[in-house]
Amino acid sequence: MAEISFGLRAIAAIIVLMTKLRSRPITHLLYLHGFRSSPQSHKAHIMAQYMSTHHPEVLWWSPQLPPSPRASAALLMDGVKDWPRDSMAVMGSSLGGFYATWVAQQTGCQAVLLNPAVNPARDLAKYIGEQTCWQDPQEKFFFEPDFIDELRALTCPTITRPERTLALIAKGDELLDWREANARYGGAKIQLIEGSDHAISDFEAHLPMLLAFLGLDEKGLWATMR
Repeated sequence: MAEISFGLRAIAAIIVLMTKLRSRPITHLLYLHGFRSSPQSHKAHIMAQYMSTHHPEVLWWSPQLPPSPRASAALLMDGVKDWPRDSMAVMGSSLGGFYATWVAQQTGCQAVLLNPAVNPARDLAKYIGEQTCWQDPQEKFFFEPDFIDELRALTCPTITRPERTLALIAKGDELLDWREANARYGGAKIQLIEGSDHAISDFEAHLPMLLAFLGLDEKGLWATMR
C-alpha cells in the first residue's frame, strides 16, 4: 500500500508541476526509437495505440530513423520545423533518448527519455558493420565508421531546461549503465526503476506517470485500456 500511495503522490506532483510549466496542451508528439529498432517496437506501439484512441487531436509522428545520425537529425528538424514549440513534446528510447535530448535542446520542448543513451559515440563503436533490425531480422543496414563522429557532433554538453525533462531509468538495464543516465540528467525529473531491463518490458506499469508528465492522462484514461 505504501508503494501505491507513493506512486499516486508522484503522479499528482508531476501534474501540478506541468500545469505550472505549460500554458498550452500538447498538440504534437514525436516518438524516437532506439538503435536497431523501429516504429514497430513494443513501446512505440503502445504509445501509438493510446494516442490514436484517446488523443486523436494530437499529431503523432514516429518515423523510421536512418542509420546516419546526421541524416536522422536533418529528418527530425525538417519534420518538426512547423510544429509549435510551446505545445510539442518528444519521447525517445535508448539512442532515441539521445536524439530526443538533442531535439529538446533545439526546440525547448518537453522530453520523456526511456533508458536514454548517454555516450552512444563510445558505446556504438563496436557495432560498426552490418546490422539487423530487432523487429525484422531480414532488414539490414550498415553502421558506418563516420557515424561515430556524427554522434559526437549531436552530443549536448548541458541540459539547459532540465525541468522540462523526465527520464525513466531502469537499474536492471543490461546494455547501459543506469548511473551514467542518472548523473547526466541531474536536475531533471528522474524516475528510477528497481530492476526491469533495457527494453523496459514493464513499460505499461510506468505509462500513467509518463502521460501525466505530458498532460495526457488527466482523466485516467490509460486505466480504460488495460
